[in-house]
Amino acid sequence: MSTHFRFAPALLTWFDQHGRKDLPWQHPRTPYAVWVSEVMLQQTQVKTVLKYFPRFTQTFADVRQLAQAPLDEVLHLWTGLGYYSRARNLHKAAQIICDTYQGEIPADNLQALQSLPGIGRSTAGAIKAISTGQHAVILDANVKRVLTRFHALAGWPGQAQIEKQLWEYAAMHTPHQRLPEYTQAMMDLGATLCTSRKPACPDCPLQSQCQAYAQGLTKQLPTPKPKKTLPERQAYGIQIVNATQEVLLLQRPNTGIWGGLWSLPEFATLEAAQAWLHTQGLASSELSQVAHIRHTFTHFRLHLSVYRCQIHARHLQVQDASDQLWYAPTAGNKIGLPTPIKNFLATCPTLI
Repeated sequence: MSTHFRFAPALLTWFDQHGRKDLPWQHPRTPYAVWVSEVMLQQTQVKTVLKYFPRFTQTFADVRQLAQAPLDEVLHLWTGLGYYSRARNLHKAAQIICDTYQGEIPADNLQALQSLPGIGRSTAGAIKAISTGQHAVILDANVKRVLTRFHALAGWPGQAQIEKQLWEYAAMHTPHQRLPEYTQAMMDLGATLCTSRKPACPDCPLQSQCQAYAQGLTKQLPTPKPKKTLPERQAYGIQIVNATQEVLLLQRPNTGIWGGLWSLPEFATLEAAQAWLHTQGLASSELSQVAHIRHTFTHFRLHLSVYRCQIHARHLQVQDASDQLWYAPTAGNKIGLPTPIKNFLATCPTLI
């Protein structure tokens, strides 16, 4: 690599001409706006976050409003973004910030930031660098891809030793001036030019010294994660419809898939579903299958067979439980729903 090539200046010159400068969380670049956007951007593309960020921050304009909001309302505004633990951690962190830091995000303290739920090393670095302009290093998925190719670093970036090397490269290249612009530039380069597929190498400001480009390895790098077959999981959901055409929903535990969200009663077997209906005083013989929902999570693929049960009463035997409610899709309830369940309720008529 040429000793005359300067990584950060080349990148910043490109950013001044081509970088993204009109994202909603950039005006102004407050710690709160940067924090919310960075959490939303974890495992989610900018074009998707652009649909959610304005509505979220209009509803919760600052840390205190977020901390004081019911978790259900936070999850409701998160519906569709996925990875709902991010929303639960955001809400919990806001409460900690109010209790511990008097409602002020400790944006200049990496250790304090990383002690908050849902904020890892890279997110903390982004919050500090972008909102305060102070020196901090990031290593999100886009940056990993840029640095892996620039240095022709073989090995899956999820491996501890490869990630350690990438952190060293990231620190080596991070300047001490124009930190907000440089941090955004690294993310922009990976998102717009140094993409996973078909990178636009001729337009890249780093191309002249990129080792993957020189060695013809841009398609091979980063080294992909070793493939493994996703296990298949079968489950059975019950759509109980009452006399006023509402559907019974149960709130899921905070841990596990769809944590804290409202969903159909779900069981591992149809026999378990029938047994539960019996305890509620309902006749399982009236069940009829109405849908089959397929949804892929990170670690498994879910097959959810949905059966409908029409009842003629307003309530089940167990009434006024805090983890159950009768839901009307058209009533505008502000609750968090898994996207597959929300889509099913919106498209599947309740009438038999």
